[in-house]
Parts: sequence; C-alpha cells; structure tokens
Amino acid sequence: MKEQLLNKIQERKIEAAVVGLGYVGLPLAVEIAEAGYHTTGFDLLEDKVRKVNDGENYIADVDHATLRKLTGEGLLEATSDFSRISGMDFIAICVPTPLDTHQQPDLSYIEHSSIQIARYLKKDTMVVLESTTFPGTTSDIVRPILEKGSGLTCGKDFYLAFSPERVDPGNPHYKTGNTPKVVGAIGEDASEVIRTMYCTFLDGGVHSVSSPEIAEMEKILENTYRNINIGLINEMAMLCDRMKINIWEVIDAARTKPYGFQAFYPGPGLGGHCIPLDPYYLSWKVREYAFHTSMIETSMMINDRMPEYCVQRAANILNEYSKSLKGSLVLVLGIAYKADIDDCRESPAIRVIRVLRKKGARVLFYDPYIKEYSDRDGTVYSGEPELTENLLKSADLVMITTAHSCVDYSFVQQHSRAIFDTRNATKDVSCRDNIELL
Repeated sequence: MKEQLLNKIQERKIEAAVVGLGYVGLPLAVEIAEAGYHTTGFDLLEDKVRKVNDGENYIADVDHATLRKLTGEGLLEATSDFSRISGMDFIAICVPTPLDTHQQPDLSYIEHSSIQIARYLKKDTMVVLESTTFPGTTSDIVRPILEKGSGLTCGKDFYLAFSPERVDPGNPHYKTGNTPKVVGAIGEDASEVIRTMYCTFLDGGVHSVSSPEIAEMEKILENTYRNINIGLINEMAMLCDRMKINIWEVIDAARTKPYGFQAFYPGPGLGGHCIPLDPYYLSWKVREYAFHTSMIETSMMINDRMPEYCVQRAANILNEYSKSLKGSLVLVLGIAYKADIDDCRESPAIRVIRVLRKKGARVLFYDPYIKEYSDRDGTVYSGEPELTENLLKSADLVMITTAHSCVDYSFVQQHSRAIFDTRNATKDVSCRDNIELL
C-alpha cells in the first residue's frame, strides 16, 4: 500500500476528495486541484455543490478566477453523492465541529461523514480528519466507525491521520497554501505517505508528529493560547476603565518591547469558528481525567461576559446624555466577527445586539460585508443598506463592534451624537469629543 500510494502521488494519479465545502474545505480543495490532482468536493448542501460546479465562488479567501479555471478544466467538481467515495485515494474531512446548546462538543458532523465514508471506503486510501476537535477523536471515534463500516483495518488496508486546519479568514499573508501543516498519523507508514501527499500541494511545509492525539492537542493549544491572552487583555481593559486609563495606549507602549511581549487587543467578545469553541472542547474532555483547567475556564468566563459588559458600558454612556438604554436607538457598526471579512460565525456583535434588545433598546446594524444574519432562534435580521448621515444622526448611540477598514470613521464621528468604540477603530479620528473607547 505504501509504495503504491507514493507512486500515485508522484505521478499525480491520486483521486482526491474533500468532505465539507465551507471555509476550510473549499480552499483546501482548490489547493489540491491546483497541484494537478482531480479533486471532488462532497457536501450535503446542493446549493454549494451547484455553485462549485458552476465555478461560482462563495468563500472570500478563494480566488474567483482560479475556481472557474479549475472547474472549467475538470480538475475540480462537487457532488452530494457519497457513493463516489469508492473511487477516492485521499479523503480530507473538513466538516463543522460546533458546540451544542449545553456548550458540549457536537461531533455529529464528523460521525455522519465517517459513516458515509465507511460505506464506500476502498483499500489503499488515505483518510485525514481536519476538523478541530478534542484529543482522541481520530483514534477513538473516527477509526472505529471507518473499520466497522468498511470491514477494513487501519494501518493495513487504509491510512488515517489528523491534520488540523489553520484557516484565518481575511488574513492577507497566510492562506491555506502557505501555512505550515501539522500531521499526526496512526503508524509510521501512514505518516510518511500523508506527509508526502500534503507536501505536493502546500508550500508552507509539513511538520509530522507522533500521533493524532498530539496534533489534536496542538490545535487546541493554538486557540486556547489566544483565548487566554484575549481574556487577559479584556480583563485589563475593564480594570483600565475603572482606573480611567486608556488601555489602547497601554498596549501600544507595551508592544515597543522587542522581546517577551505579544500584543493582544480587547473587544466585545470572541468570534469565529475556533477560538471561542476549542477551550470548551478541552475543558469537556479533561473531565475524564478529574482535571480542572482553571486558567482556561477563567479566560472563557471573562470573554463570555464581554458582550454584557459592553452593553452596560453603552447604557452608562447613554445615561451621560440623559437617556435610558430602554427605548434608545442603537446603531451597531459591524456584524462580522473580525475586520474585513463576511463571516459572522459566533460573532460577539450578534450577542451584543441580543443583549441590547433584551434590555429594551431599538437596534439597527450596518455591515458592508454582511447584509443579513440569522440568530440562534432562526430569526433573520436585515441590516441597513447604506451608512448615511441621516442614519447616523437618528441613532442615540453608535456602537462600533467590528473595525472594517472600508468604513469612514471620520464621517461616523462627524454625524453621530455619541460613539462607543469597542475596537479602537476611531484611533485616527482627530475630533474625539463624542467617542468613548472600550
């Protein structure tokens, strides 16, 4: 199996599959296809399948022209028919791993995908899980499903590994193709073959580790590191507000130190597909070992309460203008979880709006990248089509929750009664009489 797969990789005769065509899966499928492998994307959503086959891009980090070229040349296609897994030599699983309503890991997407793959898995195939999850998922959940459903044996009939996705939507420097890859496989042969496969279509290099569990924990560490440091700076921001100290100036001063300090910035909470979720995966898993991740859990609590804290700050600002939060019109600028992207997964801005409405405020929002969003109860909210002078003047408070670079914050300052800037987006605005920072 090993030599056969290495030869197929060298000759670009691998049939590649990517299961899940979202923010992780589609960019990965494009990279594989660009390397000359015929690549098939699998997704249960027919709309995504149709768009890929029509060369219609829906992920900002994917180049539109490249996608059209690859689909036009037949190197990339999509389907919802999982029976076609039977013809694949390399399968990457890139499905969501959300939390359920009790903040516990929801592995249903991984389990369902593994069951479908197992039904059609053939011998001499590489299977790689890329979805972020807790240590043990690949070996203890995916492997048994694949072996039981296919009748094949891992290491003998197919290779299995975990390789965490490292997608940072909107990052201008690091994309799927040039970000270093970590691979933890079951067995040395699997490690060699899967590493070789990744090296043929990724330019960032591949770092092999000794097991899937190492790779799974590595991914959790990456995002927990950020979660803890953001929790620290959010707590410092609350303290600095109490002491009437500008936290943003403090950070700017601290980052002049050329060693030992990395700048993190406060905000209305955490968002995105990994950082707010991964610590919950870890804290849930470690209960098996009678271990409490006290530092991690504390940072999670700090970050989780930031939307409520920001709403309280907003109420205090309105009070200075002799207005109550209840009944006031608050214009929220930014729904995306970070600047200059169209992704609002787990966005703290949505939680801010939810709390504002619960407190009786009337809320409008504007985001140049997101025209509408669906809240957790299924309600769809539409944003304002333009950021106009009249819209700004109509608001009792403008609350900046995402620092999109295309927004003219001098214009916002000029026409707003009061501004609560949770992102320091107005740092270059000269007149600051009506601006309060987080």
